[in-house]
Amino acid sequence: MRLISWNVNGLRACLQKGFMKFFNETDCDVFCIQETKLQPDQLDLCIPGYRVFLNSADKKGYSGTSVITRCDDVNVTYGMGIDEHDHEGRIIITELPDFRLLNVYVPNTQRELARLSYRMEWEEKFLELCKRLDSDKPLIICGDMNVAHEEIDLKNPKANRRNAGFTDEERSCMTRLLDAGFTDTFRALYPDKVAYTWWSYMGNARAKDIGWRIDYFLVSDRFMDRVRDCVILPHIMGSDHCPVMLELTNG
Repeated sequence: MRLISWNVNGLRACLQKGFMKFFNETDCDVFCIQETKLQPDQLDLCIPGYRVFLNSADKKGYSGTSVITRCDDVNVTYGMGIDEHDHEGRIIITELPDFRLLNVYVPNTQRELARLSYRMEWEEKFLELCKRLDSDKPLIICGDMNVAHEEIDLKNPKANRRNAGFTDEERSCMTRLLDAGFTDTFRALYPDKVAYTWWSYMGNARAKDIGWRIDYFLVSDRFMDRVRDCVILPHIMGSDHCPVMLELTNG
C-alpha cells in the first residue's frame, strides 16, 4: 500500500505545475494534501477511480486539507470536533480497515511567534485526539507539522533556535506526541540521513538545499512492522514543500 503526503501551497496553482503528472505516476492508494487554499465550489477535481474529500477553511485562500483515495471501505470525518479549532480546515481523518489515517496541517506559529499561544492550545487538543484515535486501532499521522524536531532536521539550527518551527515549545510538543506511542518513520529508518521537505522561496534556498524537514509520516509504534519505507521526494517541484511517500506491507 502506498500513501503520499504533500503540502501543495495552493492546489489550483499546483495543478498548473504538474500535480496530475506526479499523481498519476505515484499509483498511490491514498494521497493527502495540505494547504489546498480553496473552497469546494472553486475546484471540481474528478479523478477516475478515486474519491476526493475536502476540508476547507472558512477564510478563503487559506489553509485546508484534502484526501484523495481509491480505497472503497473508508469512513471520513473532519476536524477535532472542537469548534474553536475547526474553522481552518486542518484535519481529515480517514478510517480504513486496518488503521486510521489523520491528515493534518498544523498551525504555523508565524513571525515573532505571534500565534505560539494558540499553537500550544491546539497541540494539547491534537495530542488528546491522537491518543483517542490510537486507543483501539493503529493510527498514521501525516502532513505538514510545522516543526523541525531535531537539529538534524534543518540546515541552520543555531540561527533558527527561537524562530517559528524550531522553538523549544514546538519541539517539545513533537516529543510528547512521539512519547505517546508514535514513531517518526523516516527518522526511524534513516537515523543519520539529512533530508528536507520545505525550502524558503528566498535566497535560492532550494537550489542550495537550505531546508527544513517539517512534513512527516508518524505511525503507532505497534504498526511500525508494517512500514516498508518512507521516502522524501525533493525532486518533485510545484510547491515550496516536496512530497513524502510511505509504503506499507500487506497486513
